[in-house]
Amino acid sequence: MTDDLPAFLRVRLDEDAGVARRCGEAGFAAEWTAHEAAVDFGQGDTGGFPTMIALHVALHDPARALREVEAERRVLDRHTLSPAEEDPERPWGERDDCRFDGDLWPCDDLLDLALPYQEHPDFPERYKPNRGP
Repeated sequence: MTDDLPAFLRVRLDEDAGVARRCGEAGFAAEWTAHEAAVDFGQGDTGGFPTMIALHVALHDPARALREVEAERRVLDRHTLSPAEEDPERPWGERDDCRFDGDLWPCDDLLDLALPYQEHPDFPERYKPNRGP
């Protein structure tokens, strides 16, 4: 088993953080606010949104996006591969496991982190959720 899922996730998180940072560099405020049908991006309001969409956009401002990326990176760092062949105790037999929780690799936490990216063309095929009949 390889650790290609964490590598994939690290690249996606770097991309997400880069987009959020570029919004700030472009002069848009790090924290956005919604006012009814308008969103204040720091350069004046942009209106014409349904209220719920304006709220949704404002909730995904660059500051929040960067906090989410940092939180996801911390989770990713905790859930590292513990290959059976390198584990002197081999508590779970001959299978690869997660160093953090001992679950089968990749653990559910990593699979959950990867879920938003499952449609990305580089998503490791073997980790795609079963789509059923």
